[in-house]
Amino acid sequence: MKNENKAQIRVWTPDDIEAVHTLIVELAIYEREPNAVINTPELMRRDGFGTHPLFGCFVAEKNGRIVGMAIYYMRYSTWKGRCLYLEDIVITASERRTGLGEALFEAVRAEAKVRECTMMQWAVLDWNEPGVNFYKKIDGVVFEPEWVTCKLFF
Repeated sequence: MKNENKAQIRVWTPDDIEAVHTLIVELAIYEREPNAVINTPELMRRDGFGTHPLFGCFVAEKNGRIVGMAIYYMRYSTWKGRCLYLEDIVITASERRTGLGEALFEAVRAEAKVRECTMMQWAVLDWNEPGVNFYKKIDGVVFEPEWVTCKLFF
């Protein structure tokens, strides 16, 4: 899948792991958590490939360079059944506002349809105004302010 920016959207390969990890670190810096990333390329290789990968990833490649990515995984809703969770879309700073975010989002949406999901879900930080505005432009998106996101670290 290509967008108007001449970037190719494709399923990632093991050769993309380092570039995707770099984007994850870039996201952590953007989200004001530069020291929060404990994930490693080795863990991503283990968890993203093999006979039962825990997550999938689409990358945006432009001129031979990975400039964006979208990580997703399957989850199950007690009310809705099979769901796809979009963990993150990351576009490197120099390529933002070029249509790559939309192209990656559409690739993930298409994947959810192929997997016969009833719903796609994700979270966006409330202070991330560009992110919130990006999702507000998508027809059918519902913001759920009454839900609180919880985490438990090990």
